[in-house]
Amino acid sequence: MHKVFTLFFLMFVATAFAEIKVGGLFALTGPASILGLPEKQTVELYVEKINKSGGINGQKIDLIVYDTQSVDDEARKKFIRLVQKDSVSLVIGPTTSGESLAIKDLASQYKIPVISLASSDRIVNPLNPFVFKVAPSDDHAVQRVFDYLSKNKMNKVAILTVQNGYGDSGRAAMLKEAKNFNIEILADEKYLDTDKDMTSQLSKINSKKPDAVIVWGVGPAPAIIAKNFRQLNMKSQLVMSHGIASAKFIELAGDAANDIILPAGRIIVADQLADSDKYKKILLDYIKEFEKEFKTPVSTFGGHAYDAINLILKIKNFKDGNSIVGNLEGIKGYIGTYGTFDFSANDHNGLSKDAFVMVKIVDKKWKLINQ
Repeated sequence: MHKVFTLFFLMFVATAFAEIKVGGLFALTGPASILGLPEKQTVELYVEKINKSGGINGQKIDLIVYDTQSVDDEARKKFIRLVQKDSVSLVIGPTTSGESLAIKDLASQYKIPVISLASSDRIVNPLNPFVFKVAPSDDHAVQRVFDYLSKNKMNKVAILTVQNGYGDSGRAAMLKEAKNFNIEILADEKYLDTDKDMTSQLSKINSKKPDAVIVWGVGPAPAIIAKNFRQLNMKSQLVMSHGIASAKFIELAGDAANDIILPAGRIIVADQLADSDKYKKILLDYIKEFEKEFKTPVSTFGGHAYDAINLILKIKNFKDGNSIVGNLEGIKGYIGTYGTFDFSANDHNGLSKDAFVMVKIVDKKWKLINQ
């Protein structure tokens, strides 16, 4: 009897103090590294804080991070490694839409929940029971942009999108939403994120005389496009996606960044929000902690990681993948850096277009556009 009691006691202790293994897939090298680095930094910062305060329900987090190199196939390989070698319970990431789509089927195959940090609506639509995401969808961003352009009588538009999962998703959203906002798309051009000059595409666009040019991409390429745009002395309004909402973009584009408008999370204009704004304190607290720790400006992409790790804090049962999914689907009213999350069995994003505000770059600084 004593031996049986001892055995059960040891099993209880082992369970109570077992670590929760969490995988992280971030683009730390390659074109999307300006997104992936602040994501990794944020997750590591808050995992350390959580563990110092006792973990989640007494269980500390064992964080295992891999670099996807901004490559879809690399994300697949690293996801399989996290599952088969590291035995993680869930995964935060990947950074980009293409990488997230590349592991979507694997998540259900292995029954390992994924909280993607990317924006493509296809990550959660059609629904995969084991895949969630914290970034607002491209549809939300496009709706916010088109609403702004329509209200400002800029209805003739040209689009220039990167040829990858992120660009494809943004392009599809723009083509789908155009009629809903009385937007006429005059030109539809593409580029590769490794291209060093987009003058040819921009020249074709310029000949159509659009009211606005919308560029959909991440990494260094949009900064090159901004410079090419200014070199051609184009008169259209230059609009970019939320993929450039990082101080690194302004650094790369220099003066060419000025006057660009974009949809973005509130985090980059947090100090300009009204004191009554329900997001302001959360954002300012995160910004203070991040910038104190890393001595670099915060970005919206780190905010995605902040939301992911705080959603994990709300999980009560890490028994298996189905338990984690059930816990996540039950989260309502979580106020994060991008918006208020209301997950359900049918909605694994939980956000709307209200997650975005419109921002303009003025004197190389973000300025909130009051609509």
